Amino acid sequence: MTKSSEDRIRRMKLQHQAEGYLELGLPQHALHALGRLGEAANSDVRTLHLQGEALRSLERYADAIVPLRKVAELEPENVQVLLALGWCHKRSGRIDLAIESLEAAVAADNDEPLIRYNLACYHSVAGDKRPALAYLEQALALDPNYRLLIDHEPDFEPLRQDPEFQAICENSRTRG
Repeated sequence: MTKSSEDRIRRMKLQHQAEGYLELGLPQHALHALGRLGEAANSDVRTLHLQGEALRSLERYADAIVPLRKVAELEPENVQVLLALGWCHKRSGRIDLAIESLEAAVAADNDEPLIRYNLACYHSVAGDKRPALAYLEQALALDPNYRLLIDHEPDFEPLRQDPEFQAICENSRTRG
């Protein structure tokens, strides 16, 4: 077996180990396993994605942005990475970049209601009423079950008293 084959197998084993740790809710262990890859961890898409997810699980959102952004650059159609990146940007105080990430996710997967629901939330937080309401309507049209989340979603506080928001919520209740 060649050195490169051994390295590839070792990398795959450590990635698999890290995935297992993440599934068990042990993100610190996942980072430790990935850290054993050394410099190779900085260029492998799967490793970077796992690092980002582990850091996100540890609520180290600003740190998670670095590997997630690299993955998004290498895989611009990866909706899960774009959602995670948006999540981290929002929690790092950059709602503008969160919106930008999710707009890219819409371009990659136009039929995923979660993207539109999150965009409604992010635009609401940003004070952008029109896009918030439009994305909320679209999310509900794609999956009416999202109506169950609205009443408990703090991101919609800026819109709660708005008659158009209330009408959208009421219409979603009568359709469901």
